[in-house]
Amino acid sequence: MTGSNLIVIMSDEHQARAMGCAGHPFVQTPNLDALAARGVRFGDAYTPSPICVPARAAFASGRYVHVNRLWDNAMPYTGDPKGWGHALQAKGIPVESIGKLHYRSDEDPAGFDVEHIPMQVADGVGMVWASIRREEERVSPRSRMLGDYIGPGNSKYTDYDAKVTARTAQWLQERAAGDDDRPWCLYVGLVAPHFPLVVPQEYYDLYPLEDLPKVKLHPSQGYQRHPWVEKQNAMMNSEANFRDPEERLRAIAAYYGLCTWLDHNVGQILSALEAAGFDNNTTVIYTSDHGDNVGARGLWGKSNLYQESVSVPLIMAGPGIAPGLCETPVSLLDVAATIPDHFGADFAGDGVSLHDIAAAPADPDRPVLSEYHAAGAVSGAFMLRKGRWKLNRYVGFPSELFDLEADPEEATDLAADPAHAGTLAMMEDAMRTIVDPEAADAQAFADQAAMIARYGGREAALKLGAPAATPPPEV
Repeated sequence: MTGSNLIVIMSDEHQARAMGCAGHPFVQTPNLDALAARGVRFGDAYTPSPICVPARAAFASGRYVHVNRLWDNAMPYTGDPKGWGHALQAKGIPVESIGKLHYRSDEDPAGFDVEHIPMQVADGVGMVWASIRREEERVSPRSRMLGDYIGPGNSKYTDYDAKVTARTAQWLQERAAGDDDRPWCLYVGLVAPHFPLVVPQEYYDLYPLEDLPKVKLHPSQGYQRHPWVEKQNAMMNSEANFRDPEERLRAIAAYYGLCTWLDHNVGQILSALEAAGFDNNTTVIYTSDHGDNVGARGLWGKSNLYQESVSVPLIMAGPGIAPGLCETPVSLLDVAATIPDHFGADFAGDGVSLHDIAAAPADPDRPVLSEYHAAGAVSGAFMLRKGRWKLNRYVGFPSELFDLEADPEEATDLAADPAHAGTLAMMEDAMRTIVDPEAADAQAFADQAAMIARYGGREAALKLGAPAATPPPEV
């Protein structure tokens, strides 16, 4: 694939289903739909970890979370281990970033020649307090995770996304006007639809409260959450913190409005790409770092292994890419492998290039792993997708087994059904070829305890980093 440019756009917290091209019944994403129509959409794409910092560190390095040992939102990427950006630099490919990275610091050699208006973890340390995970020791944040105000308006995040989009258009114009004709790689990090759930009025108005459908599997309707999920959610129970039922509906409308706001910004970037004359020689990859539950099961944000949280949108379009739907399961580790492969650069990671996956016959049995060791988790949680089956493995708790072909909404847990004992054992064995859950869980707790000790202990750690969502830079 050498000879063409590559632009990678990564949003934050975009549920894979929340696109028209993914079959969502009402969300409006015309620009992403158009991109998918001329490219390949990966219908089963997953995050390496359903929370921002470890997902992005795994993406940067191309390595599983348990390999990186960057477990949570207080363990950001510093450039070690070297990742796809370093592979491009070694080959002399210009590689720059604009917008959200969620790495440690602008000063770290993270694999970019230039980082434009980067958003990094708070104070270079992130949410250290959330690394204290044992149930008897952890604390809950003092503020609401979803924000003090929910509804129409502007936030620092929407303002930041507008500036990232404008800077990207400027970058493309400047690149087109320059005399450097080498193929280039540009990474663009947008924040929407990440909370706070505040969105410009015109996008909020697209989703009238009276038209919103009821969320699935809500506890008020008799659904009982898995005990691991119940404990994880108890740390930041957003559902219990809505001021009234209407505010909860406003949260749903604002989330979908932010999806359309995100789509608008993607459209602006793609228009700028065309205006700069790069549309015919540039491959575009769009994805997100993880999803969002948006009220399903009474859950908000990410941080669990259900499809709403762990599945991500993934579209790739450009020269030589045949349009269609790829049904082979993939992850952000495969996106990490795709970037150096696109330029013919040497890279050793845990993923496979999407170019190769899309060109090969569909392989629905390809295993994909995700894992969670961060805020609220009283033990490690591991997901394996393989064929029609999905295993959620919780250390110290019962597993969940879902048949996504017959039960795409994950309403029926089959793990305790004797008729599926063979499938459960097969999935457990398949997971253990990639990771030992108990060993990884013990390593995560040990690494987090060592970090807390380096910061001076529990009381010192509770004062470090942002209390909730990371503040954007002043730009």
